[in-house]
Amino acid sequence: MISKILIIDEDLQFSNLLTRMLLLEGYSVWRSFDIKSSFAILNNETIDIILLDDVLEEGENDYYVKKVKDEYPDVHIIILSAHPDIRNCVHSIKNGAEDYIVKDQDITKLLPLLTDLFNEAEPATGIKPFTEVKRVDSLFGFNNIIGNSDIIKEAIKLAEKVAATDTTILLQGETGTGKELFANAIHNASHRGDKPFIALNCSSLGRDLLESELFGYYAGAFTGAVKDKKGILEEANGGTLFLDEIGELGMDVQAKLLRVLESGEFIKLGDSKTEKVDIRLISATHKDLAIEVKEKRFREDLFYRLNIFGIKLPPLRERKHDILILADYFIRLFSQKLGKHVTGMTKEYETLLMNYYWKGNIRELKNIIERSVILSDDTVLSEDILPYEILSHLPSAAGVNGISYSLSVFERLHIHKVLATTKWNKVEAARLLNISVSTLYRKIEDYMLFAEKHVS
Repeated sequence: MISKILIIDEDLQFSNLLTRMLLLEGYSVWRSFDIKSSFAILNNETIDIILLDDVLEEGENDYYVKKVKDEYPDVHIIILSAHPDIRNCVHSIKNGAEDYIVKDQDITKLLPLLTDLFNEAEPATGIKPFTEVKRVDSLFGFNNIIGNSDIIKEAIKLAEKVAATDTTILLQGETGTGKELFANAIHNASHRGDKPFIALNCSSLGRDLLESELFGYYAGAFTGAVKDKKGILEEANGGTLFLDEIGELGMDVQAKLLRVLESGEFIKLGDSKTEKVDIRLISATHKDLAIEVKEKRFREDLFYRLNIFGIKLPPLRERKHDILILADYFIRLFSQKLGKHVTGMTKEYETLLMNYYWKGNIRELKNIIERSVILSDDTVLSEDILPYEILSHLPSAAGVNGISYSLSVFERLHIHKVLATTKWNKVEAARLLNISVSTLYRKIEDYMLFAEKHVS
């Protein structure tokens, strides 16, 4: 019997793509672009699964899922989301949805999921639902942290142990090492996992604005405060507050945050009475807070409150064995996202990734892979599309471990150096290279140096 699937998504392009994919897999597909018309389909067809986009008006998703489960108890619902949100995920599954798929990150999991749902069908109930814990963990849990190196396994082990407590945690590591990913996984594994997880980067706001965002304010508290506003402390009440780059807090805000940690109390701007809040604080920084304390830029008492349980996240250069594992993951991610069929890397490409310093860590690797997938016209990523900063780490022409490099790679690297030296003055660069300007323009186009200048 052919399974029937109803797609409810107002994004026509995505809906078309998903429809083609499902039809090729042998499913019967119906489409709706709003809630009202979907019920007309449900009334006339025996739909097995609904794929429901989550960008409906606030509260409408919850209402729809409950209504469908009440009126059509054998229909199974999978939520499709453009952006992962643990609260939406938990609410949707509690209201009766079977699963929660993030469009850009794990839409490739949809077909195996559908297969599993139908293969695990039970005579009495139709399709066997996934458990809430299983799905939330797959989106936000520790299994979302990729890597096999001992150093990252040790960090995960520490995080898993402390997750079940309410202990304040300080995550220390360079930019791009995955601090928010760890914070989200810790929250998800805690008893607060179904409560809010609110994240704020303290370096993204001015210090005055940061204080109002943290504690909230009443209308008239300062110029521009035209109405009352909840702070993120209130938004996170009952759940977890993640403060990234906490070393950027001003001393006055540090004192107020210390009060929250000691008593659970805070005062909104423009008010005089205290309010209570129940949060678990996870903070993160790329700075050495012990040095910041010594230099009188960070309160010592707050540092000790934050650092009750510290976890150091290693830089990517100390996780060499994980570089290619992560690269392969990002290739699959961006290949699917960008509609490409990239399946791997050349040996030269792999060697260059392994030799690079990765100052920006996993975030930098992710950006490099996305850029490479965009530029690639082949099924494998080759070294000639890597940006200058990585090619500059190219080993000698003889290669490494028997890997040889083509002359074109070195020519591209040399032309880039000359262009950089002349500040992209093509006439001067052509003179130094002893070639014509028209030849230089052709090589710039062949080697995609325009793209590199603007994209990298």
